[in-house]
Amino acid sequence: MPRSRGPLRIASLAAALGSLLAMTACGQGGSGDGGDGGKTIRIAYQAFPSGDLIVKEKGWLEKALPGYRVKWTKFDSGASINTAFVAGSVDLAAIGSSPVARGLSAPLNIPYEVTWVLDVAGDNEALVARNGSTISSVKDLEGKKVATPFSSTSHYSLLAALDRAGVDASKVQLLDLEPQDILAAWTRGDIDATYVWLPTLEELKKTGKVIVSSRELAADGKPTLDLGVASTAFLKAHPDVLPAWRTAQARALDLIHDDPDAASASVGKQLGISPAEAGSQLKQGIFLKPAEQADAKWLGTPGKPGGLADNLHSAARFLVDQKQIDAAPDIEALRGAIHAEGLSDAVSP
Repeated sequence: MPRSRGPLRIASLAAALGSLLAMTACGQGGSGDGGDGGKTIRIAYQAFPSGDLIVKEKGWLEKALPGYRVKWTKFDSGASINTAFVAGSVDLAAIGSSPVARGLSAPLNIPYEVTWVLDVAGDNEALVARNGSTISSVKDLEGKKVATPFSSTSHYSLLAALDRAGVDASKVQLLDLEPQDILAAWTRGDIDATYVWLPTLEELKKTGKVIVSSRELAADGKPTLDLGVASTAFLKAHPDVLPAWRTAQARALDLIHDDPDAASASVGKQLGISPAEAGSQLKQGIFLKPAEQADAKWLGTPGKPGGLADNLHSAARFLVDQKQIDAAPDIEALRGAIHAEGLSDAVSP
């Protein structure tokens, strides 16, 4: 399958965008107004182990903001979340750093801002080859069918792994599949390898072998992260929401570090797995302490954005090199997309 956006890919995106715009027109969107005169927070979440799932399971945001209706919608990838933002049908989201870099670049130019670091990818995202596929290294991917959700952190990491190994990506049969479709294709024997994240990754490892993980790529200078982002318009219209959301997310990070059993129980309920399985998956990610969010390495402070902007710039430039986007935003534009205002209040001990 071609890596660039061909006619089928564009048609698919147009159809998805059209559907989302229709939903918005029917009153299911609209800058957090809920379509019924009330106040609604529309949150896009993904089913990977994180503090975001703990916040959802515990209902902390609903308790902190009783005047709002909190609507959680599950998405399978960052690409679909970006499409939802373009349609104006999402206010807050959990999304990977690579799709954020793409979203802040032309032609999408999505008006959203980074508000939180949910996790830094470690062993929770990896390239895994099916047993019997004869793949034992990244170089062996040439000529093989390899699936990943396009425009995701996994897609970015797969391209980075190929680049690092000196493999021409055009010589790999790259397939654009969502995690649940990857599992089905794997079971049928339709693909040889995949780069994907938990919990799908955990299932695939039962009949496959990890070739490289995002932890290894991060150590080699290509880190990926899961981020919290918010619509700029929503932040301005509802200034009371972000402080409550950040406080809830900080509380979830504390739970992951201080009471892993409780954190595992909540994540397990959301993923439909046992607390033990959830705990094992949580250990594969890298979770910051709340106070680290304002560190110069990450979001930074008002007027002095942290290194996260440089991370996004590096990701965007890599996507340009891989012909995934036409041009990278300048670093100042990305620094402007880091929302550090009020952060210290939410993360202070």
